[in-house]
Amino acid sequence: MEFSFALILVVIFIVAVLYSSVGHGGASGYLAVMALLAVAPEQTRPAALVLNLFVASIGAFQFYRAGFFSWNTFWPFAVTSIPFAFIGGMIKLPTNVYRTVLGLVLLFAAFRLAWKFASDNKAVQPPKIWMALIIGAVIGLLSGLVGVGGGIFLTPILLLMHWSETKTAAGVSALFILVNSASGLMGNYAQVSVLPQNVWFWIAAAVAGGIVGSMLGAKKFESLTIRRVLAAVLIFAAVKLIIV
Repeated sequence: MEFSFALILVVIFIVAVLYSSVGHGGASGYLAVMALLAVAPEQTRPAALVLNLFVASIGAFQFYRAGFFSWNTFWPFAVTSIPFAFIGGMIKLPTNVYRTVLGLVLLFAAFRLAWKFASDNKAVQPPKIWMALIIGAVIGLLSGLVGVGGGIFLTPILLLMHWSETKTAAGVSALFILVNSASGLMGNYAQVSVLPQNVWFWIAAAVAGGIVGSMLGAKKFESLTIRRVLAAVLIFAAVKLIIV
C-alpha cells in the first residue's frame, strides 16, 4: 500500500512536469495512471479535473507572465467550450463506453506527446471566428465527457493550422484547460464527493510538478524523448482500457 501510494505521487509529479512544460494540465496522463492502478471509474474524471485546475492555473500564470498568450486567439474557442464542457460533465456514460472513449482520447494524447511539431517558420494567421466557435464547442463537450481540459486537442490544432506560435499556443491552451476543467467539474459536481481520500497528496504532487514544468516550458525545455516514453505509457493504458 505504501509503495503504491508513493508510486502514484511520483508519477503524478512527472506527468505534471512534462505536460505543464507544453502548457497542458496533464489530465490525460493522470487518467492513464489511474487506469493502470485500477482507480474506480467514478473517481477518475473528477480527480483528473481537480488536478488539472491546479496545474493549468500555474501554467497559465507562468506563460502569461512570460508574454506567451493571445486573448484574440483564446476567446473564440473558450466562449463555446465552457458551456459545452459543463454539459459534457453532466453526462454519465456507461462504464464500457466511457472506457472506450477514454482509451481513444489517451491514444490521441500519446500522438500529441510523441509528435514533434515544426518550428515557427510560417506566418501565423488568426482563426476564423466561426471555425473557432465550432471547434471550441466540440472540444468542450468531449473534455467534459472524459475529464480532460481539452489542451491535447487545441494545441495541435493551433499549430497545424498555423493559428499560433508554439509557446503562445501553450499559453492559450493552459488558460483554455483551466476554464474547461472548472466548467466540467461543475457539471460533474455530484461525483466530487467520491474523490479518493489521498487526493490532497495528489494535488500537492501535481502542483510541485506544475511549477517546475511551467517554469521550464516558459523558458526553453526540450523533452521530446521523455514525452515519447510517456506516450508509450499512454498507449499501454489506452489498450488496457479498450480491450480488457
